Amino acid sequence: MPQSGGHDVPVQLPDGVPAPDGLVEAALGYEAALMTDDLEALEEYFAPGPSTIRGDEGGLLVGRETITRFRGRRGGAPKRIIEALHVRSIDADHAWLAAVTAPLTGGRGLVSQLWERQDGVWRITAAHVSAPPRALDRRIWRVVGEPLVRPTAAGQLDGHTVAVKDVFAVEGFPLGAGVPAYLAAAEPAPRSAASLRALQAAGASVRGIAQTDQFAYSIAGRNSAYGTPPNAVVPGAISGGSSSGPAAAVAMGHATIGLATDTAGSIRIPASYQGLWGLRTTHGAVSVDGVLPLAPSFDTVGWLTRDGETLAAVTRASLDTMDARTPGARLVTAPALADSATPEVARAFAVAVDALDAAGSEVGTLDDPAFSTDALDALYAAFRTVQAAEAWAQHGPWIEAHPGALGDDIAARFAWASTITAEAAGEARAALDGARAAIDAALGDTVLVLPSAASVAPSTDADGAEIEAIRTATLRMTAVAGATGRPAVSVPGLTAGGAPIGVCFVGPRASDIALVERALGWSEILKHD
Repeated sequence: MPQSGGHDVPVQLPDGVPAPDGLVEAALGYEAALMTDDLEALEEYFAPGPSTIRGDEGGLLVGRETITRFRGRRGGAPKRIIEALHVRSIDADHAWLAAVTAPLTGGRGLVSQLWERQDGVWRITAAHVSAPPRALDRRIWRVVGEPLVRPTAAGQLDGHTVAVKDVFAVEGFPLGAGVPAYLAAAEPAPRSAASLRALQAAGASVRGIAQTDQFAYSIAGRNSAYGTPPNAVVPGAISGGSSSGPAAAVAMGHATIGLATDTAGSIRIPASYQGLWGLRTTHGAVSVDGVLPLAPSFDTVGWLTRDGETLAAVTRASLDTMDARTPGARLVTAPALADSATPEVARAFAVAVDALDAAGSEVGTLDDPAFSTDALDALYAAFRTVQAAEAWAQHGPWIEAHPGALGDDIAARFAWASTITAEAAGEARAALDGARAAIDAALGDTVLVLPSAASVAPSTDADGAEIEAIRTATLRMTAVAGATGRPAVSVPGLTAGGAPIGVCFVGPRASDIALVERALGWSEILKHD
């Protein structure tokens, strides 16, 4: 009887139909290579070419090269043994195999594979892996319930569930900010954040507290302590941050609303990467009472949803309509902003602009010094400096008292922030004031249109240099709304290289409700492009 990990493996066959020669040995050889993380051997067990596929709870990987890259970045498979092999022959050179797996950590899983004999060698052409069900995916959630917190009244959000980014106070629970050491010392919150109470008062319940990048100081969605939340739309890609947990929870159908923050793009970017709707509200329009700050000059509360109607309902339930404004009818683009995008994103965005213009949305091109390449570069540099200075003022003392508590990437960002002098921060604030006045004069009440992010979601195995380059290009675009305090809604509907990319509409301050409602119409144009 064949063995797996020193354990005898019964092979189940239909009566009178033997397994094809060499198949069981190949299957167990593959398993042995998997358990030793022999990447070269594993690659050879999968059929070469772009048609080979492998699926699991994270989605479908297409092509042997993609599968090999996935294996290389995950650091080995969980240890397990094979309890049984079920083989069904199709013909002499093709067979379907199901393996019942027993992870050493408990539970039972299932692997199904389609094998083909190619030039005398058995190789996998299709596979699906089912691990034991998770009690809780800690990449996405810190804590969940059914519900975790109930609504306080009935209203227009009845039946909706909220994934709360772990920078909002939730009554009875400590706030963790994506940092285990910070969570360990935190006390349960005596009262929920004002923005969360508004959702509860409109009928929404809290599904759970979702993960965030550490201290929300990132746009990648990676957390060295809890892992990278999966991207439900682009398997093998990052989810985008820092509102990574709420975005993943909404995209995967765990919740209908993500309550999040956006300082430099932390709602718009994960929305773009995962095909969601996302709104960064006008700075100061939604109370930040009960929200852990990062950079108060730019921090805003906002939401992520799977559809525009839900986002519109959340916006109406959360914002005071007394001082609401209506954006102008005209849309404008700024070529120097789109220049930050990758070629594939720029092409997709150009098609979107043509579609909006053809549908009568009067898209113009903004030719103003406030949107020149040099002006935008200066705006980003000033924004980045002020953000860093404020982030260090908020969290520097705690970080210095807890060395080693942060992941390397976030620690490096805060280390740089600690070098910003008061003089440099003051000069940057003055530059931002001037840039804001110039942008306001250039835009007036028109709506600025730009890609929501500079690229599609990068791969989870992208190196630090690639992530930093994408971060810089994207923040150069998102900083316009951040620096001016304007609302910005990311609308799905475009694809670039097969992955989603959002179109961002930046409106005048206090136009949030009308901006989202107008975006519902723009999204229909994008869908039919």
